Amino acid sequence: MAQINPSILSADFARLADEAEAVRGSDWLHVDVMDNHFVPNLTLGVPIVESLARATDIPLDLHLMIEDPDRWAPQYVEAGAGSVTFHVEAAAAPVRLAREIRAKGARASMALKPGTPIEPYEDLLPELDMLLIMTVEPGFGGQAFLDIMLPKIRRTRELIAKHDLELWLQVDGGVSASTIERCAEAGADVFVAGSAVYGAEDPAEAVRKLRDLADRASADAWWACGH
Repeated sequence: MAQINPSILSADFARLADEAEAVRGSDWLHVDVMDNHFVPNLTLGVPIVESLARATDIPLDLHLMIEDPDRWAPQYVEAGAGSVTFHVEAAAAPVRLAREIRAKGARASMALKPGTPIEPYEDLLPELDMLLIMTVEPGFGGQAFLDIMLPKIRRTRELIAKHDLELWLQVDGGVSASTIERCAEAGADVFVAGSAVYGAEDPAEAVRKLRDLADRASADAWWACGH
């Protein structure tokens, strides 16, 4: 079954506990951490993640768009994250970092910017629990989906199948009712959605609709049929 992770980047930051409750039924709550260095935006840090973890029982999916994730990622696990994603473009030692995240009790995930190919990192995949393919340039919410990322999603799914890995494949950026089916058909099974959820009149219902669309699209997809 597809997993839908609403992004609180599109939520009301003054009401984060209420905004988390508004998407009850979600699989994870996606939390974007930006440092105004790796990406040109600044969001929240460890103290807010700690508060959010206490305020909701929805597990937190942290996406670190920051420099020096080798130093900071373990602190976000300690703050309450159930999954921590670091960018391979920023990590000094991605294998060591993934192992440290896992050792601290969270799922380890690695993100690739749109211009970063997956093929050089094939040997790293067994060290991960999830791989994130960015379908927009990281740093801002509300961007248009980049269709040119669909072949990259497909190639990544092929590598996952090649090595027979239990690896989630997440997409983030411009995911909506009009794009999620293409992502699912290409091979994604975890979907980050910001404005498509929090911009809806009923965010919880938006999550259910997105999950239904993804499930239907992936049911007969090439990768789900073992082809």
